[in-house]
Amino acid sequence: MNETEERRYSKWKQHGITVAGGNQQGDNLKQLFYPWSICVDNKQTVYVADQFNHRIVAWKTDATQGQILIGQYGQGSMDEQLNYPRKMIIDEKNDSFVICDNGNCRIVSWSRKRQHNGIIGEIIMTNIDGWGLAMDKEGYFYVSDLRKHEIRRWKIGEKKETVVAGGNGQGDRLDQFRGPYHIFVDEEQSIYVSDNGNHRVMKWTKGAKEGIVVAGGHGQGNDLTQLSYPQGIVVDELGSIYIADCHNHRIVRWLKEATEGSVVVGGDIRGELSNHLNFPHDLCFDQENNLYAVDSANHRVQKFSHF
Repeated sequence: MNETEERRYSKWKQHGITVAGGNQQGDNLKQLFYPWSICVDNKQTVYVADQFNHRIVAWKTDATQGQILIGQYGQGSMDEQLNYPRKMIIDEKNDSFVICDNGNCRIVSWSRKRQHNGIIGEIIMTNIDGWGLAMDKEGYFYVSDLRKHEIRRWKIGEKKETVVAGGNGQGDRLDQFRGPYHIFVDEEQSIYVSDNGNHRVMKWTKGAKEGIVVAGGHGQGNDLTQLSYPQGIVVDELGSIYIADCHNHRIVRWLKEATEGSVVVGGDIRGELSNHLNFPHDLCFDQENNLYAVDSANHRVQKFSHF
């Protein structure tokens, strides 16, 4: 079996370790409160959109508490505040965080150096019910608008926004969504969308007028052909799709063109032990292929080591 095939069947330890939160819900620096999304950098620092605490926090490797990067002044609509932040990504080119500041119906950009030079947030889009966010290799951003059931693309500095998926009202046709949440954009600018209310993941190739179902799509359930309110998604270079199957309390993997998925971690029962998940909302991988899951209702981030 070559290296590519080995990656195709990668496995992770079933018992995770808590790398952020895990001290019940709360607002002190050792706690998270229904976290929504994460990013991990090349030093394995975990950045968390701490949703109900209205802040972005960083947890360094082996830290016992986090550091507030954005949101020191609590919930609000001022330039230095957030209001239920959802998806967050790192814009490496501009060394900034880009955040769906959902409660304020805006997308904001914050320099990662702000604590050193006093820079505050810059509003880059308004009047949007943004829940998912992604960026492609050409610097275009993609955001899911839950109210309009569409995905829009834009570039910072340009006024024009383009609808690139959905936009045909709420529904279950192949050109519609029922609650587009998280999104992922691959090297070919194909857009993967967790179509939450339709219990499926859709793929829209560049320029397509409708999508194709690449995971789920057989109604809500816990069978391996089904999903239940999918959330975060990651697609690897082989086309394998990793999904936070939220109401099934598991992370699943659908190989390219597969008709069913397989459970990667979680999924036995909803719980708070190290091999349990409780409404996972997001996931990501680090450079060593370790898996991180936002275990939202357990108010923690779990790391599952690759082997």
